[in-house]
Amino acid sequence: MAKDLPPVDDEEHVQPLITEGGCTTNIDLFSRVTEHNQDCAAAVTLMGQEYVIPPRTAFLLSDVTRMKPLVDYEKIFDLIVMDPPWENKSVKRSRRYSSLPSSQLKRLPIPQLASPNCLVVTWVTNRPSHLRFVCDELYPHWNVQVVAKWFWVKVTTLGQFVFPLDSQHKKPYETLVLGRYRSSASPSVSEMKEVLIEDNRLIVSVPSALHSQKPSLSEVLKPYIRPGAECLELFARSLQPGWTSWGNEVLKFQHSSYFTLTPADDPADTSKEEAPDGPSAAPALSSPHHAN
Repeated sequence: MAKDLPPVDDEEHVQPLITEGGCTTNIDLFSRVTEHNQDCAAAVTLMGQEYVIPPRTAFLLSDVTRMKPLVDYEKIFDLIVMDPPWENKSVKRSRRYSSLPSSQLKRLPIPQLASPNCLVVTWVTNRPSHLRFVCDELYPHWNVQVVAKWFWVKVTTLGQFVFPLDSQHKKPYETLVLGRYRSSASPSVSEMKEVLIEDNRLIVSVPSALHSQKPSLSEVLKPYIRPGAECLELFARSLQPGWTSWGNEVLKFQHSSYFTLTPADDPADTSKEEAPDGPSAAPALSSPHHAN
């Protein structure tokens, strides 16, 4: 989606999704963080397509070489979740998305984005070399200490594993590596009263029909971060209410074709004075692409 990116303007790094007058046609999605600060979702036209943007959301559409607007954003984050496009033979054959060499992940500016003791969570494939890389190279490179490994167990609607547990090829689970960012400015563990994260926890759900779509971790991780925490998703392909998201396909699953949109109010009960101008306001949303 974001292959030919324009040069980054060093002066402005943030812009509203809906400008005064309800216009979205001139928004620069590639070199500025776009904020939707309203408390309701909005259906807007971007790049000639209609997208549904959740409330209180911010996002940047760019690749790993153009993250400066995110680094220069006003926020640092208490939770960073990432689902890297790991290299593997299946992805190369299917060409569903572009993969990224493991070594390139070290370019992610986690120390610049993370608050002291930020919880960093990475989805890892079942390839042993990827898990070793995250635990032994990637997290230490960022000064992130591994504190737990969790497993997402994928089941059918009947509660059975999607693949046999002893399968030699595909496993019915994926791994999450959880770590804490330990900056030199971080308080000691005793001072911060850090919540202990249980190891080997299981998350069980029916996977999405969309390839590689992961379940939302917002509620699962809430007990381990402070109230009102700033949350960031890297390599995102959809948006979450209250979160900041980054990726070169960050709006992919926000396209209106993935949603059933119904007006929040009956147009017959809304006067002309009350009707919103510009983008559709406060649609009721039904999205089929999230895991249960």
